[in-house]
Amino acid sequence: MLNMEGRIPLLGEEFPRVEVRTTHGKKTLPDDYRGKWFVLFSHPADFTPVCTTEFFAFQKRYNEFRKLNTELIGLSIDQVFSHIKWVEWIKEKLGVEIEFPIIADDLGELSRKLGLIHPKKGTNTVRAVFVVDPNGVIRAIIYYPPEVGRNIDEILRVIRAFQVSDEKKVAIPANWPENDIIKDAVIVPPATSVEEARKRLESKEYECYDWWFCYRKVQ
Repeated sequence: MLNMEGRIPLLGEEFPRVEVRTTHGKKTLPDDYRGKWFVLFSHPADFTPVCTTEFFAFQKRYNEFRKLNTELIGLSIDQVFSHIKWVEWIKEKLGVEIEFPIIADDLGELSRKLGLIHPKKGTNTVRAVFVVDPNGVIRAIIYYPPEVGRNIDEILRVIRAFQVSDEKKVAIPANWPENDIIKDAVIVPPATSVEEARKRLESKEYECYDWWFCYRKVQ
């Protein structure tokens, strides 16, 4: 589960530079995706029911990801010919063509480097999600066990939240944009001085429950 530095990548670090074999040929990560967000997601194995439902769901929402300047990349320890045959099966049986590449990591080298193999959950890759920004920096890592499929809409929500946060310099509340307290508003960064805290409560730019909990709408 460790990379060459003795640990898995962490949030805020650059995604490790690796060359991979995929169903779309050789690629170099994160270099080939500079200027775009990308989601790398691992799955336990090809030709398994839960993984098939996930790939179907990712593909059905692929245009939504692309509207967010985001690409998708699958990964498992299966060989590339297995990926190709599985993609053909999905198109034939379910009527959906998988348009994004799938990494063949049959020796498990990348999976170990990224921490995708959890021994107590078996020898296959778990359901991990890496959200990587246009600068190649890891912004989110989410793990699911083999027995529970992912919520693809949540991954889309996370990317939208990051993009709003980066552009507007705000924080994003729980369940945004349907937060139980402030609905689709976003949270203003906390005050950093006594004077700023006092002015917060007088500001007309946003609303406040208190000086440390202010929020505003975003366009």
